[in-house]
Amino acid sequence: MDRIDRGILRELSREGRLSNAELADRVGLSPSACSRRVAELERIGVIRGYRAVLDPIAMGGGFIAYVAVGLSRHTIHEQRAFERAMVEAPAVRECHNVTGSIEFLLRVEVPDLAAYKHFHTEVLGALPQVATITSYIVMESAKDERA
Repeated sequence: MDRIDRGILRELSREGRLSNAELADRVGLSPSACSRRVAELERIGVIRGYRAVLDPIAMGGGFIAYVAVGLSRHTIHEQRAFERAMVEAPAVRECHNVTGSIEFLLRVEVPDLAAYKHFHTEVLGALPQVATITSYIVMESAKDERA
């Protein structure tokens, strides 16, 4: 991967709906050369897909919490059971197995505090694998580059 590939990736990560002509202009390539490079980045899996960035408030959400979860038992069976439950929970937008004093870090999006309370008690609190739950409520985001 050279600087032109990195430039293509930078531009597409900022604005995934750029036309090929505009992208080519921004990275200093002809449109055909740019198209070939993008196709190759897609083929080798560097570009895994394209997404729309959704406004959580417009979608009826807007209450975001990061939740640190510690498991009661540290077995692969317990970990997989927890992961399956998180995959099935619509409020969980991200689920990461992490190192440190907890096993999982979640990003949860719901409409409001009442919906979060329901998720906290009826979803997380009902799982036998869960030993600890620590919630971090997002008040404002100065930077968020997730696609």
